Amino acid sequence: MTASHILLLIGAYFLLLLLISYFTGKNDSNEDFFKAGKQSPWYIVAFGMIGASLSGVTFISVPGWVQASEFSYMQVVLGYLAGYFVVAYVLLPLYYRLNVTSIYEYLEQRFGFYSYKVGAFSFFISRVLGAAFRLFLVAIVLQQFVFDAFGFPFELTVVFSIALIWIYTFRGGIKTIVWTDTLQTLFMLLSVGLSIYFILDKLDWSFAQFLGSSELEEYSQVFFTDSLMDRNNFLKSFVGGIFITICMTGLDQDMMQKNLTCRNLGEAQTNMVSFSIVLVAVNLLFLLLGALLFIYSAKFGIGLPLMDGSPKADLLFPEIALNSGLGIVVAITFMLGLIAAAYSSADSALTSLTTSFCVDFLGIQKRAEARRKRIRKATHIGMSLLLIAVVIIFKYVLDRNVIDGLLTVATYTYGPLLGLFTFGIFTTHTIKDRYVWVVALVSVLFIMGIANIPAEYLGGYIFGYELLPINGLLTFLGLYLIRDTKQQESELRHG
Repeated sequence: MTASHILLLIGAYFLLLLLISYFTGKNDSNEDFFKAGKQSPWYIVAFGMIGASLSGVTFISVPGWVQASEFSYMQVVLGYLAGYFVVAYVLLPLYYRLNVTSIYEYLEQRFGFYSYKVGAFSFFISRVLGAAFRLFLVAIVLQQFVFDAFGFPFELTVVFSIALIWIYTFRGGIKTIVWTDTLQTLFMLLSVGLSIYFILDKLDWSFAQFLGSSELEEYSQVFFTDSLMDRNNFLKSFVGGIFITICMTGLDQDMMQKNLTCRNLGEAQTNMVSFSIVLVAVNLLFLLLGALLFIYSAKFGIGLPLMDGSPKADLLFPEIALNSGLGIVVAITFMLGLIAAAYSSADSALTSLTTSFCVDFLGIQKRAEARRKRIRKATHIGMSLLLIAVVIIFKYVLDRNVIDGLLTVATYTYGPLLGLFTFGIFTTHTIKDRYVWVVALVSVLFIMGIANIPAEYLGGYIFGYELLPINGLLTFLGLYLIRDTKQQESELRHG
């Protein structure tokens, strides 16, 4: 499949998204952009969230993970499953009861202005970095297999990718995304299924033979329980997975904004539970694909593609799909899956960043009605330019598997959110609100410090995703230290 063919495919896919955007964005109202009129069917939201949760990172990076860590990622995924139940039955009822547009409005109601801004800022940094991670991965694939052939620089590839997203989301916002995510999830799953089918056919295996093969055994260890010192130990991965879900879904405006478009709380909870169960099976399918890719590459002598002179496991899937002779069907479905994966996460990220900045920082709901749409559109452009800048920076600083990098960043940036929401929900204390930013900053700096302590200084212990709950705990303890005892004493005297 030539670069020109891939470019035509991108163009056709983009036209389809524009068609959806035309029908869903006719009103061009802030109510539709931010909440989709609260009329989204739960099953459409659930199916679309699969694609948004997986994104281009899962599509490319999870199969690449298999080489170094086998199926250890499933330990994290099982933690995700438990975390989704917490989101469904603890956080969703809170958001629906308060009828919020931005979920961080809860922090203002519970603690005050500074807590609200710290929570919103934590999300903003988290989502900018997370969206940039995802866009970076897709951009390097497009660069390697499409735009290098035309002599385009990487920077232009990034601008092109984000400009496409802006064009089809600037009117309909979340209302458009609920429906485009559904289409994108379908393409992504179809791509993985067909890739597995055609690779197995090339190897002359049935799916059952693949599952029973000795080759798969080399990659398929799921549970790592030998030593708590290891980074991928089961307990650390499982607990980390729980808190990653609570933070990256339940405390994340991007993911919650879709759930808040459902008609009522019951439908939103049904959406969350059904989606979480399906997601476990889908992640397992991606890991099986990853093992199959490495088995195939070993049999046919396909080396890891190079990027800037270094082998890149994340690029093995596109290399095999596009350049190993599997046929045009695999090439087309791979590119459709990749494009779908890219846009299903990036478009919702761009919309949620726009929503959060408008509501949490610009106070759009307090502005004159005539100015609100203009503010929202200007912010949408600003967020697009910010993502372009961060993705380009990543090209020069990123040196690890992208999904591992994404989850590591989450341990730093989501900790303050975890601590704030936990303290607010499970205690009745008020706090000295003006000191919240100090607590959050100290907690993040402390976590960054202990994460970089050499393992030999800790008896061989390697920190993993357990840093996220530790970060949240530190924030919780810090909030306890700044609780407003005088106000509580006054309330008790007058109670």
